[in-house]
Amino acid sequence: MLIPDLKKRFLLKACAASAVLQPLLSFKVTAAAPKVVDPVWAMAEQILRDIKLTSFPQRDFVITAFGAEKNQRCDSAIKKAIAACHKAGGGRVVVPEGVWSTGPVHLKSNVNLHLQKNAVLSFVTDPQAYLPEVFTRWEGVELMGFSPLIYAYQQQNIAVTGEGILEGNASGENWWPWKGVWKHTPWKLDPATDQKPGRDQLFAMAEAGVPVEKRVLDNNRLRPPFIQPYGCERVLIEGVTIRNSPFWLINPVLCKDVVIRGVNCISFGPNSDGCDPESCQRVLIENCLFDTGDDCIALKSGRNADGRRLATPVQQVVIQDCLMKSGHGGVVIGSEISGGAKQIFARRCRMSSPNLERGLRIKTNSVRGGLIEQIAVDDIEIGEVKDAIVINFYYEEGDAGNFLPQVKDLKISNFRVKKAQRAFEIRGLPRAGISGIQMTDVNFEQASLGVLEHSSDFKLENVSLNGKALTAALLKQSS
Repeated sequence: MLIPDLKKRFLLKACAASAVLQPLLSFKVTAAAPKVVDPVWAMAEQILRDIKLTSFPQRDFVITAFGAEKNQRCDSAIKKAIAACHKAGGGRVVVPEGVWSTGPVHLKSNVNLHLQKNAVLSFVTDPQAYLPEVFTRWEGVELMGFSPLIYAYQQQNIAVTGEGILEGNASGENWWPWKGVWKHTPWKLDPATDQKPGRDQLFAMAEAGVPVEKRVLDNNRLRPPFIQPYGCERVLIEGVTIRNSPFWLINPVLCKDVVIRGVNCISFGPNSDGCDPESCQRVLIENCLFDTGDDCIALKSGRNADGRRLATPVQQVVIQDCLMKSGHGGVVIGSEISGGAKQIFARRCRMSSPNLERGLRIKTNSVRGGLIEQIAVDDIEIGEVKDAIVINFYYEEGDAGNFLPQVKDLKISNFRVKKAQRAFEIRGLPRAGISGIQMTDVNFEQASLGVLEHSSDFKLENVSLNGKALTAALLKQSS
């Protein structure tokens, strides 16, 4: 599947000065007026300059040279190729054209797993293949759990690239039924494989402060994410198509300098989030397609006590030139956001689908808390969506804890919505309101106003709803 033709990356350029020579040794230099650079977006440009990029030697380690055969399990060959590449100082581990079956792939430093065009790396669905347990994170809580399909732990300079397909093979027959009840529940419910008991046990362990190495569940039915670099530096995921994931598709955790570019994320199962950076710093997500069964992009930082234990926000993230189709939300912050979020920027994204539930979404509650600040979105175009802008402090548990969430310094500009059921769902708590949202050049062509609870002090400039000017006074009356 080809990525739609999106706008090219925006580059700031300084105006050149011009000089006009005057006769008789008298001349005057007239400088062009410099462009006024919004300091908010200057910060985003600085983040892009600061990201440390991957770099690999021009050496290829083709998996067939290590014993891989088409349509056969090639775990051992891939493992040998990765080990040889790593030992040699780095390069590409190449998956050539064809279908190659494998269990989990564990990357090492300086290794680029590269899928050639028409290559399909097809992952087995036997849960036993993803044991022994590894140090991982599930819904914002650390544990010893199933290995992600592609995993790296505390490695540097790693990549997954190419034009091939990563096929997770999750379906209503495997992995997904562990969710239990979900939407219309298109599978037979089985209490023996339902994730809820293990999920409850994990969350209880975290709240009790059980060390991570002892968080081994009695009956683990927590589905693994597809790609999870954990505690890594300089990570690149580029060009590949990721399909049918057991759980979240791309899930870097506690990583620095992450670039996700030109990736197609296509998966419609439960919790099929497209890209969920957790507690990461310096992240670029650009030119990606998201068509998913859950949030397209969701920025996270840990859940409840475990998130506060690590106290590491997701920060310095730039999202640009992406296309969002189906999903619970287009650009999302939360819900596992106990470590906070700051310096988040999204621009030049296009969203539209009858199945897109929310455009910009922030979700948390007083159990999870989290300080969410310095957020800016610009040049967002939404064709069809249910709710355009959502900030919800009542997500899941609602107002049942002592960790009041905060949203500060949220700026929305050049935000255009053609059709929405509701322009807003903004729900603050009585003891933790939402205030100070700044909106400039925002247009809802067709939408009801929506819900505004415990929200105030909107700063509006050129905002319209159904062809009429929308004022801060009107929003105040509706809150």
